[in-house]
Amino acid sequence: MALQRQKPGAIGIKAPFPGFIEPVLAEQVDRVPRGERWIHEIKFDGYRGQLHIANHDIKIFTRNGSDWTKRFRKVAHDADLISASSANIDGEIVAPGEDGKTDFATLQSPARPTTSV
Repeated sequence: MALQRQKPGAIGIKAPFPGFIEPVLAEQVDRVPRGERWIHEIKFDGYRGQLHIANHDIKIFTRNGSDWTKRFRKVAHDADLISASSANIDGEIVAPGEDGKTDFATLQSPARPTTSV
């Protein structure tokens, strides 16, 4: 008699998509830490943001949890091009200047909706 292995059933329940997630913030230090376990990145001059996509609904949160979806309409609009029904992306929202450097003043400008963020 031959026995056939059966695939185990799913364990657990489907959890709801999380809302705002408290980000881990960088700390200023006097010296760069050394060692293989450290990763360093450039600090761009912008706003820390979280992009949430849940069932194709898009929200943008600040690092403090404020909903800035309307303030960054272009980012939200462009996020609709991401082919995922759900995602949570943490990053820096920046506006590149003509010289390639980030332009924080552009992010704060009332004319911002026409700029490329």
